[in-house]
Amino acid sequence: MPVALKNIVLLVLASAVAGCSSGRIKPSQLPGVRGPTGGPTYVQDASGLNRTAVASVEDIETDSAGAEQQLALLLARAQQEGRKISIAGAQHTMGGHTIYPGGIVLNMRPFRRMRLLKGDSILHVQAGATWAEIIPFLDGRGRSIAIMQSNNSFSVGGSLSANAHGWQHNAPPIASSVRALRVLLANGTVVSCSRTQNTELFSLVLGGYGLFGIILDAELRTVPNQRYKAERYIVPTRDYVATYARQVNGKSDVTMVYGRLSVDPRTFLDEAILTVFRHHPARNGRVPPLKEPIFVPITRAIFRRSVGSDQGKAQRWWIEKRVSGLSGLTAFSRNQLLNTSVGVYANPSESSTDILHEYFVPPEQLPAFVGALRRIVRHHGSDLLNVTLRNVYPDPDSFLRYARREMFGLVILFNYPRTVEADPAMTAMTRELIDVALGLGGTYYLPYRLHATREQFHRAYPQAAQFFALKRKYDPTEVFQNQFYVTYGR
Repeated sequence: MPVALKNIVLLVLASAVAGCSSGRIKPSQLPGVRGPTGGPTYVQDASGLNRTAVASVEDIETDSAGAEQQLALLLARAQQEGRKISIAGAQHTMGGHTIYPGGIVLNMRPFRRMRLLKGDSILHVQAGATWAEIIPFLDGRGRSIAIMQSNNSFSVGGSLSANAHGWQHNAPPIASSVRALRVLLANGTVVSCSRTQNTELFSLVLGGYGLFGIILDAELRTVPNQRYKAERYIVPTRDYVATYARQVNGKSDVTMVYGRLSVDPRTFLDEAILTVFRHHPARNGRVPPLKEPIFVPITRAIFRRSVGSDQGKAQRWWIEKRVSGLSGLTAFSRNQLLNTSVGVYANPSESSTDILHEYFVPPEQLPAFVGALRRIVRHHGSDLLNVTLRNVYPDPDSFLRYARREMFGLVILFNYPRTVEADPAMTAMTRELIDVALGLGGTYYLPYRLHATREQFHRAYPQAAQFFALKRKYDPTEVFQNQFYVTYGR
């Protein structure tokens, strides 16, 4: 590869890794598809596998008082018509978590106003706002969200309902950053929830997948927006945990961390890159400004070329490793790193889909899980596109918690054809991986395909029976439903 072209490619990947894309999701860009006037209305989610006919999709008003009145009327309508309600934000779940056949879908996206409360450390935000909207708002005020996913495309309500986690160093899931929230219950009343008020409901709604009520707004902790520099360590996967402990644990300047495993067939899951972002103030105290997307088409092309291609995967890993040579040359703001859209890597194909899995294992069990992952993926011939590693601290807040102790989360992306045979094949592989995670004292994440057996689900979440019993306490007519509840809650 010519030197000039090599430098361009490295720059492109540096931009991608640093999160220089800030794609937006507008309210009209939901995966849901509405039919022609007088025809059926369909909704979809990010899997591309859940196209479902519903009674209606209702856009929620932006004004709090108007929205609350509208939602109360929709609840009354649902009860009168014997329909169920599902709640949708950006619809990035993959198992019908925002869908119920023949139901009423609440599109919360227009409901997205926000403000900083007195002292500027707490963000008051309506549930339909996405991080893509929040980050520029906070950036202009010198603040950054304390905990969120690594992409900006999700809504606040969706992130809280799934109790998402990110790559903030040694942090619990997002529930830990919530000071308070307001919820509209099935009986039409609005209640305030916190660690001191309606505490049981507070814990159930965070990670409750929209089954207990409608999150109206939340108060979220923010932190100062800071200037970071990255350090990267290329190590054998077997040494990842030890390298993490040496370079990250106990280091006061470490702020955000993630790892990535090789999908290059020559070093398949045997090689890892640990990326550590450290607080690195400029001499003049300035923080780099938030930038518009750059090189998105090229970045997407490099990633998409790895689908179904050993050569594409090898080239992508070669480029990623060489970004390490540039990591010390460029500084990034915290907000810039968080401001990456999932659209950068979006699959444009109608014949295939990209499906996420996520498993959580104790740090000491990471090598064993990766070894099993390598064996199982090869056995099934699955097209593994990416594995990202994140550290998650214990979750003291949510009821249906996945981080009962410190865990390493493995965020795994597969590409599958949209064929009759593909989903059962994916199901078989998923169940094997879940059994491995459970056998190692770990668990799996719930927002993706509903492939776990009921027995596996209850082993992974032993509090689930009580969780669903409490759902029926707060929602005795079971008006809030989705495919997750149909699969595991009834």
